[in-house]
Amino acid sequence: MRKSIEEINERIRRGEATVLTAEEVRDLVEQGAVSELQDVDVVTTATRAVMSGTYAVLSFGLAEKGSFARSVSARINGVLAHVGPCPNERLGHIDLIVFGTAHRDERYGGGHLFRDLVARRSVCVDVETSDGRCISRELTLDEIPHARIFGTRNAFMNYSAFVNTGGVAMSTIFHAIPFPVSMSGASFSGCGILNPLENDPLLETIGVGTRVLINGAEGFVIGTGTRSTPERPNLSGFADMHQMMPEFMGGFVTSAGPECITSWAVPVPVLSQSVFEAVSRPEWSIPLPVMDVGTRSSLWAADYAQVWRDVDLAVRVRPDSCKDCTNCIAEISCPMGAIKRPVRIDRGLCFNCGLCSVLCPEVFRARLGSIRSPDGLHVPVTLRQSDRLRAIRLAEILKERILDGSFRISACVERLSP
Repeated sequence: MRKSIEEINERIRRGEATVLTAEEVRDLVEQGAVSELQDVDVVTTATRAVMSGTYAVLSFGLAEKGSFARSVSARINGVLAHVGPCPNERLGHIDLIVFGTAHRDERYGGGHLFRDLVARRSVCVDVETSDGRCISRELTLDEIPHARIFGTRNAFMNYSAFVNTGGVAMSTIFHAIPFPVSMSGASFSGCGILNPLENDPLLETIGVGTRVLINGAEGFVIGTGTRSTPERPNLSGFADMHQMMPEFMGGFVTSAGPECITSWAVPVPVLSQSVFEAVSRPEWSIPLPVMDVGTRSSLWAADYAQVWRDVDLAVRVRPDSCKDCTNCIAEISCPMGAIKRPVRIDRGLCFNCGLCSVLCPEVFRARLGSIRSPDGLHVPVTLRQSDRLRAIRLAEILKERILDGSFRISACVERLSP
């Protein structure tokens, strides 16, 4: 038995559809309340993670017509922007591409800039012209008529956990501090059962033209991303920055420099038995590959239940235990700059990575889980590069929009081939 997108959209229109988040459907399957294809129509999935393959395309008026012939270089808030692809000679207009991994310094990069823009903060644009002059302008996102975020490699079906088997701490994008040695700590990415492609691993419903949310704004899948494979597919897509929500994006400072946070929410219409079986899979059945961060070689396969079951999705703070150290290691090392004095966490900035609970467990508390090796070694998680708490919220937002009719399920126009 199969269902169609048209049938599901009609059920949504009549208020008869069963729309569940990926977490809700698993809970109901465990309880026996959902057991067959007809029990659920749409599953909303989401992921929020450090996603390097993200960039912005911006196009706006910089100065009066005829004020310069051509721009040759540009920076926004000090972050390098690539000029083009259209020269827009003598129009006073400029097109820019900004990579999410570009950076001004070790604490501010493209991801921070994107969030500042979406939060409607004023940014400074500095452009060098072909005749050697510098033109500067301050503006906000509302003065940039064309502003889109593109993902070239986002939302991997399942990413990896990393450990350092060597004896030397290593600066890497996979940790916010030099990576702990001798497998004394692990970092990982991926939201497990919430991750979009885990709920449609055969790409039966997610394809070219699928309507999605990127950072809370409606956008579309345009294909698979770079380095996508049949075993580990990922997505490419875009959305308009003007409709995005700053809480779902931002910069994440690693020991190798700033990275970019991006969030996706994808509806998975339950059209077939194979899709139903995928959205019903328990967390322990979803593999989490473990790799050596230095050699990038595969070590063993864990599972996402080890890092997402019986853990704390948010960090608790015990301000009475704070000794008010002059150099607070948790504050200095926080990849989001979310720890403030007197000691507290800015929840609007916090990524729930858990690093503070590792560096200062007297003040910051969180169970982060551990990754088990085949020989019984438990490697404690010391950093999460995915924010499951905010992913759950985004899946809930997508569910609400589907049910109130403000988000329409769309059929893909072409199947994806990893």
